[in-house]
Amino acid sequence: MGLTSNKVLALAVLAAVALFAATIWLWPRLSRRGWRAVLGRVGLLLATQLALFASVGLAANNSFLFYGSWADLFGQQQEMGVVVDHSASSRTVKVVGKQRLDVPGGARPAIGGQIQKVVIIGEKSKIDSPAYVYLPPEYFQPAYAKRTFPATVVLTGYPGTAENLLKGLKYPRTAYQQAKDGKMQPMILVMLRPTVAPPRDTECVDVPGGPQTETFFAKDLPAAVSETYRVGTKPRNWGFMGNSTGGYCALKIAVHHPERFAAGAGLSAYYKAAEDPTTGDLFQGNKLERQRANLLWSLDNRPQGASSFLVTTSEQGEGNLKGTRDFIKKVKAPARVSSITLDSGGHNFNTWRREIPPALVWISGRLSAA
Repeated sequence: MGLTSNKVLALAVLAAVALFAATIWLWPRLSRRGWRAVLGRVGLLLATQLALFASVGLAANNSFLFYGSWADLFGQQQEMGVVVDHSASSRTVKVVGKQRLDVPGGARPAIGGQIQKVVIIGEKSKIDSPAYVYLPPEYFQPAYAKRTFPATVVLTGYPGTAENLLKGLKYPRTAYQQAKDGKMQPMILVMLRPTVAPPRDTECVDVPGGPQTETFFAKDLPAAVSETYRVGTKPRNWGFMGNSTGGYCALKIAVHHPERFAAGAGLSAYYKAAEDPTTGDLFQGNKLERQRANLLWSLDNRPQGASSFLVTTSEQGEGNLKGTRDFIKKVKAPARVSSITLDSGGHNFNTWRREIPPALVWISGRLSAA
């Protein structure tokens, strides 16, 4: 059974309950003096505590997906190698695996779509990054064989994994359902984490002498995907969205590159690049680049393009309420801005799952397939 299996969680909870009941039942017998009784009490208490700890840990992991497997938890490398499907790859995108969506008929791509595990090769940035590409069912249907599709880059927060976007936040399944219900057009999703030079948090900036992360996201990624899949190269063909650090990156790239992206959505985003031990020195003393990484400064001091922005926050639970209101005030024509403000909602998966469906509908409405 896998680490994220509900059966594993259920067994841990049952073990905790059984051990607690056993402790209550056997305590009178173990209250006697003697080393055996003492060891019995210690053993039962430790076993109960461990079972409770395991239950809480497994529940938290199932919700936030810190670890995707037992090998991931214990730091083991389980992948021996992959077969590269060159027929479905290009010079800059290598397909290394495929999986179905857990929907009725999902085994057939023309009904359920398909998720491809890929490696994106950045020609300008020299960054190679793993990612997942969701292709909607229409992509495989004969009626759409000559049609292009809009695409949206989707980022996790830091230091999240791309698997969080599939399992925890359920982006492909949500996009599938929203399109099936006629609320949004079929759209390709390119899903990855913002940490393309792990373990460093590069905040989607081009670090002097370091990772050229902004170049990777703003130039390499859209060029590679358009070369491999039926996606156009115009700004109206491309959107960018994410949560937390991924939300900051989505807004940053859309603010600075309206020539590439027509829309950017930041869920629980912040508006100024973090600078801490995980980022290192991002700007090497370059004051202008530090100011440019402050989106509120950029809106005030740089020309605004025709991009559309969506920002989200909550009245209680989020720390970005003031920054979000400031961002909204500073957006000027030809740019446009929309927002989602929840009554309450913390910086967590539950909040983002409430925002993702309307955010996908919003970004779909700002993009065009042609």
